[in-house]
Amino acid sequence: MTDLAQRMMMDASLSRTEQAALAIGQLAEQAQHGARLGTKKELQEQCGVAKGTFNEALRILQSRGVITVRSGPGGGLFAASPTPIARLGNSILSLDAAEGDVADAVRIRDALDPLLIEDALDHSSAVDITRMRTALDVMRQSADAGDATEFVRANWELHAAIARVSPNAILKSIYLSLLDLIESHTVSVEPVGDRPLPEYIAERQQLHVDLVDALDRRDRDAALRLIHAHNTTQT
Repeated sequence: MTDLAQRMMMDASLSRTEQAALAIGQLAEQAQHGARLGTKKELQEQCGVAKGTFNEALRILQSRGVITVRSGPGGGLFAASPTPIARLGNSILSLDAAEGDVADAVRIRDALDPLLIEDALDHSSAVDITRMRTALDVMRQSADAGDATEFVRANWELHAAIARVSPNAILKSIYLSLLDLIESHTVSVEPVGDRPLPEYIAERQQLHVDLVDALDRRDRDAALRLIHAHNTTQT
């Protein structure tokens, strides 16, 4: 068994993506800044995960500033020197994500949403709004197909697109780390109370459409009212 495989077995409560990200992250943190960790193929094989799972783990690590990836001869994965902000994101990712941790992550995410909406009102460009509308399109297509889980994942991508507008690096890092934690531990979506799930999804779809419309026209009162409505009901 490889060293990376052993590291991945340390916390079976994590998803395979998280296990791979944590194992490679620990390897990078123990290496000198700029040290070559291996090729993508070598490290994927050592982790024993599928290519898609491995690439998602790399995306997480790159966004945290833990590794850099170089192509061409002599390329591969290299240890970066994570900033304090990156280390903060890593600490969130390393939570054991028991049910209470995920519930707490949702509460914190909801509390941060109004701050990100304020930043989106002040800083979003036409390109940013287009990205948000693209996520809305995926949400609509998922709702039409009756795929509740994909609807929620597209919902998170919308909120990630809103978060990326923020010039506040600390706020953005914390929020995106929370989304990663929540997403990686969501397997399915259940009906809300006694309401039919399609009815609930349609309501949430319209709320998010209205929210992006408010951001587009810089309607501060409407945007803040909508995010309050969003966070006082279940997502």
